[in-house]
Amino acid sequence: MILRVLVTIIALGGMATTTDAAPLAKELFGAKDQGSRQKSAAYGSYSRGCAAGSVQLPETGPTWQAMRLSRNRNWGHPETIDYIQDLSRFAAKQPGWDGLYIGDISQPRGGPMLSGHRSHQIGLDIDIWMRPANKLNLSRRNRENISSISMRRSEGAFVNSNWTRQHHEIMKAAAKDKRVARIFVFPGAKVEMCKNAKGNRKWLRKIRPWWGHHYHFHVRLACPKGVRGCVNQDPPPKGDGCAEAQQWVNNILNPPPPQPRDPNAPAPKKRREYTLSDLPQQCAAVLQSQ
Repeated sequence: MILRVLVTIIALGGMATTTDAAPLAKELFGAKDQGSRQKSAAYGSYSRGCAAGSVQLPETGPTWQAMRLSRNRNWGHPETIDYIQDLSRFAAKQPGWDGLYIGDISQPRGGPMLSGHRSHQIGLDIDIWMRPANKLNLSRRNRENISSISMRRSEGAFVNSNWTRQHHEIMKAAAKDKRVARIFVFPGAKVEMCKNAKGNRKWLRKIRPWWGHHYHFHVRLACPKGVRGCVNQDPPPKGDGCAEAQQWVNNILNPPPPQPRDPNAPAPKKRREYTLSDLPQQCAAVLQSQ
């Protein structure tokens, strides 16, 4: 096994500095600046995989701008790019919005990133800024320096005055799209949407409370039909999820006492960084492709 991994490393350009240690997968994938010349596919799971034949979201479109261009993370599955364009057209119809500011999608060939996310590895995750996109002629320099705006108050228990009905409507439209598996946002936003949702509330099931996610919301698409080797996350629990979100808020406002540590329990293991051999076997071919 070790010999096979080393042979693969040599074929990929030889980034190892010793004969007994494989390079980290994030170094291999982070070094690629273009998508692979393969049929578009997502291999593995959102936090342990790679992407073949990714498409680059144009830096600027009629209803969007890609942000933080120096990261080169505006790549995704073609279905992801189509989704972004569709949602941005809806956003452009909202008062005060000309479209969307798009944060990280994936690297050109997906895979683990040199910094930041543990997910975003198969071209099906999208970070969408909470800041209303009311100016779509930002320069590259502007897009490196401008920041999104936070929506949270009281550590995420409530929304703040930056929150608008437009945020609600854009996330509602994002969740109602059949391509979407779930959307991550801070707990207070989910509770606020639960309070104000009218009519059919099925879309709320896809809105999931999660830490952070107050400067952006994170859209996760389901594996596209016919894409083999892509692993979907388990579907959200049944129901609208509003009681669960309220419990998150309750725990923020009144944190439960910490659980006593078992003195006999083993020390927690440090999370290990992935090497190429930890990823689906197709990922070696994704790296080797021209």
